[in-house]
Amino acid sequence: MTRRRWIADEVSGNIAALIGPHAEHLSRVLRARLGQEFDIATGDQVRRGRVTRVEPQRVELELGDLVQTATPALITLLLSIFKFDRMEWAIEKCTELGVALIVPVIAQRTEAHLPVAASKRVERWGRIARQAAEQSRRSSPPEISQPLKLKDAVSLAAEIRILLSESEQETTLKNVIASPPGSIALAVGPEGGWTESELELFQRTGWISASLGSTILRAETAAIAATAIVVSELQ
Repeated sequence: MTRRRWIADEVSGNIAALIGPHAEHLSRVLRARLGQEFDIATGDQVRRGRVTRVEPQRVELELGDLVQTATPALITLLLSIFKFDRMEWAIEKCTELGVALIVPVIAQRTEAHLPVAASKRVERWGRIARQAAEQSRRSSPPEISQPLKLKDAVSLAAEIRILLSESEQETTLKNVIASPPGSIALAVGPEGGWTESELELFQRTGWISASLGSTILRAETAAIAATAIVVSELQ
């Protein structure tokens, strides 16, 4: 049976610990027992862990053998800020698929009240990503940056940078990544899509426009579909 994976809050030598709500879920909800084993991600590696101490706000595990893990895909997702319930769903699912960095982007068509509120949501988004990373057995969650204006976000580095655009008629996402790069960035627009001036900015800064097909997708659907295609090609 596959062992459940947890991302350690603290690591000291061969002892890892889950603390706070993280520990409470393991100790009270899942009723962790002394001697029970889990896979524990410690940042740069995953090791087998045996529970040695269980308290409501702290669970300690003795670390043992290394656990073989897959190399994560180097995907940066520029995700234009949209309604938070749907954005949280996109963050969760794209984390499960394997993105390495999520950058919330303030676009021209981002609803006016969302950028300020988004800055206060980064911590919550981080918790959602962490839970999704553990559920999907990743060794670490993606980094989620503070929201950036598009003019700052377009300078982020990657071997291939792809703008998902419903106005693109010829080039598909799969064709762009026919020769898989070592790293890739995807930009997903807000409800209503990118403006003409934003499309011009992407073009000036070297982004490649690509289509997900003739169907018009919601922002969260586009983010998940694009990430799934890229992960499949990179693997």
